[in-house]
Amino acid sequence: MKKKTAGGRLANSRTKAAATRNATQLPAKSAKRPGPKSGFSPASNDPKRAIRRLRAQLAQARARIEELEASADTDFLLGIPNRRGFERELQRSIAYIKRYHASGALIVLDVDRLKPINDAFGHAAGDQVLKAVVEALSAEVRSSDVMGRLGGDEFALLLWNLTETDARAKAASLEQAVDRMIFTFGGRKVAAGASAGVAILGLHADAGRALEEADNAMYVRKLQRRQEANPGGGKA
Repeated sequence: MKKKTAGGRLANSRTKAAATRNATQLPAKSAKRPGPKSGFSPASNDPKRAIRRLRAQLAQARARIEELEASADTDFLLGIPNRRGFERELQRSIAYIKRYHASGALIVLDVDRLKPINDAFGHAAGDQVLKAVVEALSAEVRSSDVMGRLGGDEFALLLWNLTETDARAKAASLEQAVDRMIFTFGGRKVAAGASAGVAILGLHADAGRALEEADNAMYVRKLQRRQEANPGGGKA
C-alpha cells in the first residue's frame, strides 16, 4: 500500500473545506407555495352558497325526522295509526271538540274468533283477516274519521258529528260489515265477527276515560253476542 504524504493529506483537507464553504454559500431554494387544489373555485367560499347548502341539509333532516315520527305512530302491518298514534289524534280531537263545541264518538271494536283462526291456520291467516277487517271498516266511515289499531285484534274509530243514536247505529253497522266476511283457509270456510262499544265525546271528554268507557262497553257487547249465539251458555 502507498502511504499518503503530508502534502496529500493537506490537499485533501483544503478540498473538503472549500466544498463546505461553497455549500453554505449556495442560495436556499425558495419554498414552493401550494398551488390551487383541483376543483377549487372561489364560489365554494361564497357565504350565500354555504347558507343555501346548510338550509337544504336542514330541510332533509327535518323531513327524515317527520318520517321517523310517522312510522313510530303507524301500525306496520295495516298502515293505520297504532295505539300511540291514535291516542295522540284522540287527544287533539277532544281539544278541538272542547274549543269549538263540536261533537264526536269513539268506537272500540274487537274482532271475534281471531285467536282460533291463528291457532288453526297460522298467523299469516290471522294477518289476512285483520287486513280485510280494516278494508271493510274503512268502507263504512268517512275520510275525515280516524281508525287505529289499539293492539292485537282491537281497533278504535273516532267519528265526527254523531249523536249517541247515530253512533250506536254506526257501531252496529260496523259489526255487521265484519260479520258478513267469510274466509277460506286450507279448504275450510271460516267467519270472524266483531263486537263494538261506544263512548260519546263531549265538552267534558277525557281521552283516557273515553277509551276505558268504550272498551268496557265493547266487552259488555261481546258477552251479549256470545249469549245470543249460544242461549244455553256456551262460548261462541
